[in-house]
Amino acid sequence: MGTVVSFSLREAKSATDGAPAEAAAAHHAAARAAEAALERAQAKLSWVDDVFSTWKPQSPVSRLRRGEIELATAPPEVAEVLELCRTARDVSEGWFDPWNLPGGLDPTGLVKGWAAERALDELKKAGVPAALINAGGDIAAYGRPAARQPWRIGIRHPLAEDRLLLMVELDGPGAVATSGTYERGEHLIDPHTGAPAHGLLSATVVGLDLAFADALATALFVSGGALLERISRLAGYHGFTVSGDGLVRATRGLPVALKIAA
Repeated sequence: MGTVVSFSLREAKSATDGAPAEAAAAHHAAARAAEAALERAQAKLSWVDDVFSTWKPQSPVSRLRRGEIELATAPPEVAEVLELCRTARDVSEGWFDPWNLPGGLDPTGLVKGWAAERALDELKKAGVPAALINAGGDIAAYGRPAARQPWRIGIRHPLAEDRLLLMVELDGPGAVATSGTYERGEHLIDPHTGAPAHGLLSATVVGLDLAFADALATALFVSGGALLERISRLAGYHGFTVSGDGLVRATRGLPVALKIAA
């Protein structure tokens, strides 16, 4: 997917009332299960890249774009992702539209978050009590990294790599997605014009599911912030934008721990 993916796992606490040998064996078994789940998660991400990449000429999505195959003959996950894209298109009032981009169908704005959530599912099923996945800056997590402590996600300022803008807390399942041009240049396309979007430095969405947070962050950015009010009406989702002059606008009730002073 043209990016780096990293995982952070938290182990379950070993029982303190068992024999040391039993506790060591349980710890070893849990570690092996987590390692196996991590391998499955990585394999799933590679599989998603093989299926959905618009850069690999023989991927099912590339062949679908060229009209060489029908949706019915593609892996069923393609239809699943495209149905989610239709929902995201409706929710975003057309600001996220994978069917109206230069070059044809491109679900990239949603599928990375969808893939990260599927990878995280492998860890949940293996009994890992808490984990976080960082897919090129888009983050999903569940559980807690320590007792009574939420995951704390730092959002960097788009004008200063070494400066935090906000700190978002995820206490349980949640996701944070950011779209911007400060790292990759003008790659976010306005589906209404077919031209690169301007007006904002970054847009971030905090929500329950990374696939939709990813799509909504893209839509919020290309809308120039116009979608912020719409996101404020979505249960479980919040957003904020940074304009060219550094002004931050946010939905009401954004779960932010603190704002870092300049």
